[in-house]
Amino acid sequence: MASIAIDGPAGAGKSTIAKAVAKKLDYIYVDTGAMYRAIAHYLVTNHIDIEDEKALAEACNQVTVEIQYEKGQQQVYLNGENVTPYLRTEETGNMASKSSAKAPVRAALLDLQRNMAKQYNVVMDGRDIGTNVLPEAEVKIYLTASSKERANRRYKELIEKGEQPDFDKIEADIIERDKRDMNRAIAPLKQAEDAVLIDSSDMSIDEVVDKILSVAQTVL
Repeated sequence: MASIAIDGPAGAGKSTIAKAVAKKLDYIYVDTGAMYRAIAHYLVTNHIDIEDEKALAEACNQVTVEIQYEKGQQQVYLNGENVTPYLRTEETGNMASKSSAKAPVRAALLDLQRNMAKQYNVVMDGRDIGTNVLPEAEVKIYLTASSKERANRRYKELIEKGEQPDFDKIEADIIERDKRDMNRAIAPLKQAEDAVLIDSSDMSIDEVVDKILSVAQTVL
């Protein structure tokens, strides 16, 4: 089985790019961020204090996260319930960023992620795929973009949903999330030594996909 690991900060376009690359190669796309968001959704809805180590560990022991593909679309199941529609809220995203730094949360998902890579050809995106989850991945990409460009993408996304977002707050949240992800004690966000750096700030989706495919063609 072959693996492509795509890491990078929030809003860099990892999911969009990873899906497109997986489709081109006929690989399975594994959205690890959605898996962390599923646990975050559970923590938010059950009012779990993630600073309470005992409560957090107990919560993680009560959670099962599964990825299924229905009509070619990834669906995320939390304890048997399809929670995919609830995973993209700002509250869930912020909780995912905070809780993903906690050892019980990471342990709950690590084996599932690695097992998927053993069973299928995968494109997996996240914060620590190339450095921690799949350190032996054949292709490693570090995908980034400026905080302003990432905030602009999120702003447009929210406008299209009919919301009235505050651009400056969105960018401030992104910068804060970057700092949190890069400085956490467990599996911090960083570029793997053998990863190819791609800055998508001034690139189209197709240009980024083509770049990754050209990298993949040299090793797969």
